[in-house]
Amino acid sequence: MPKYRDHLPQLDGGIFLTDGGLETTLIFHDKLELPYFAAFRLLKDGAGSEALRKYYCRYATIACTNGFGFVLESPTWRANPDWSEKLGYSNAALDDVNRLAVAMMRELREKFQTSHSPMVISGCVGPRGDGYDPGLVMSETEAEAYHRQQIGVFRETEVDMVTAITITNTPEAIGIVRAARASGLPVVISFTLETDGSLPTGQSLREAIDAVDAATDKGTAYYMINCAHPTHFDTAIATSEPWVKRLRGIRANASKLSHAELNGAPDLDDGNPRELGGQYADLLCRHPQINVLGGCCGTDHRHIEEIARACKAAS
Repeated sequence: MPKYRDHLPQLDGGIFLTDGGLETTLIFHDKLELPYFAAFRLLKDGAGSEALRKYYCRYATIACTNGFGFVLESPTWRANPDWSEKLGYSNAALDDVNRLAVAMMRELREKFQTSHSPMVISGCVGPRGDGYDPGLVMSETEAEAYHRQQIGVFRETEVDMVTAITITNTPEAIGIVRAARASGLPVVISFTLETDGSLPTGQSLREAIDAVDAATDKGTAYYMINCAHPTHFDTAIATSEPWVKRLRGIRANASKLSHAELNGAPDLDDGNPRELGGQYADLLCRHPQINVLGGCCGTDHRHIEEIARACKAAS
């Protein structure tokens, strides 16, 4: 049975960590092949599953060591119909791999959760297209229908919530929220931001949050920011307007480079972990409602350790 589906503990405050850049860590540090950045493919055999398990164990240990909660984000960012079709998965096989991913998260929760470190299982949903480029934007109705399959599978598992990560446009975000709500699942939307703090569509973060809230009757549990360095969005959230209070999570990039520069770079830019930790602590001092902390492109356990250290010291 789902443990926290009826009430997410991170909504009560306290710091909750999550993982870093799963795909960049597996590719650049662990030297694993991930066609289309599809980490879920590793679940097909014992060696791949063990690599994923080792990855998550590092982060869960950091959370427990610091007495923080933890969000176990399933490795299913690419486990939707368009991307899985490129990899030769049938619809039935896709459903199976989503279930298998959640089963691993359940296993990890049973191993690591303590009274001081509650662990929330999140079914990770990725965009239909690229996480940097909105491409052909679906309508809200099309997006709801497209994401219904994966979210419907999550409903049948021990998933506590759905988190849609690297969402580039509001119609897709609205469709995901509606699909999750129809399945009775709490949902979080995490928007990709550019170096100017806006979505790849050019829409401001404020406009995006207001639009999704208006279309879904504030159907999200909260919002997050991903795939941008804190220096990219610091000014965009430097306000006390009500919409900023809806923002509770950050999954920043390690690098200050733009998405175009990152795509063209031959090597991984892992930035400065200690500096990033300090920037997170500063964000939390100015925005105390932000309490779900992880990483995106280029981040690994070193960055999350520094984020935990700096934010614990500042709290």
